[in-house]
Amino acid sequence: MSFRLQPAPPARPNRCQLFGPGSRPALFPKMAASAADVINLDLEDSVSPSDKPQARANIVEAIGAVDWGTKTLSVRINGLDTPFWYRDVVDLMEQASERLDQIMIPKVGCAADLYAVDALVTSIEAATGRTKPVAFEVIIESAAGIAHVEEIAAASPRLQAMSLGAADFAASMGMATTGIGGTQENYYMLHEGRKHWSDPWHWAQAAIVAACRTHGVLPVDGPFGDFSDDEGYRAQALRSATLGMVGKWAIHPKQVALANEVFTPSEAAVAEAREILAAMEEARARGEGATVYKGRLVDIASIKQAEVIVRQSEMIAGR
Repeated sequence: MSFRLQPAPPARPNRCQLFGPGSRPALFPKMAASAADVINLDLEDSVSPSDKPQARANIVEAIGAVDWGTKTLSVRINGLDTPFWYRDVVDLMEQASERLDQIMIPKVGCAADLYAVDALVTSIEAATGRTKPVAFEVIIESAAGIAHVEEIAAASPRLQAMSLGAADFAASMGMATTGIGGTQENYYMLHEGRKHWSDPWHWAQAAIVAACRTHGVLPVDGPFGDFSDDEGYRAQALRSATLGMVGKWAIHPKQVALANEVFTPSEAAVAEAREILAAMEEARARGEGATVYKGRLVDIASIKQAEVIVRQSEMIAGR
């Protein structure tokens, strides 16, 4: 372990982030009543340019008017390459209640993007006397974003979560696909004449996880476009969870249950983790640094893995 220890990420459930357009306020109470851990009210891609002012007003009102319970409440602003983002930030910070938890910044390409938003948010907090600091989450959606992913992860103490936006990322990379997430038809290998589809997003997700874990940020998997394909969604979520991501977006309400299923440790997994911790505690009492559990070696590294599962389970139970 390095002399400089990895900081712990925010201790909050983030299994599912449910998105809904700010131009459809009738959806807000339904989103609040869902089982998603995080609600993302959207001002960006799901809202047409002509609807953005009204969508912004809808969200500002709903932040204080809707009972969001214990959910993390986030608003996705427009990208810094548009004429909309500054007004998104100003209106949210000056007019919305302090129930707002996070601002999601899309298409982040470098640390300076966060610096710009941070400077504006910090100034408004000071000017208005807001007592609850607003956190940030970002989306990596470009070649520049993935190239600068570690500096982005370290760019602001407000940063709590980072996601991969597959569609814009694919376009920026020049990838020959129109699919949003999941395996792609032409991205396969041949073995003994049979096709085996691998995951074209794997390397980018792994880079995001490494940067996030280095700097104490929650790594989150982004959207899966085909909401009619439950098994495809579940398969990608399982791959993401295995890589170390803590949750996944839902662009349709039916995806919430799928994400929660995958990113909630099973009773069997939690029971086994507790048994490993107990076995290692007995080994330590005997002065041993390792022991055998169900025919396999467990040691100090096993403790860390088991503790992650137990902490996650306890955090979700105490939500």
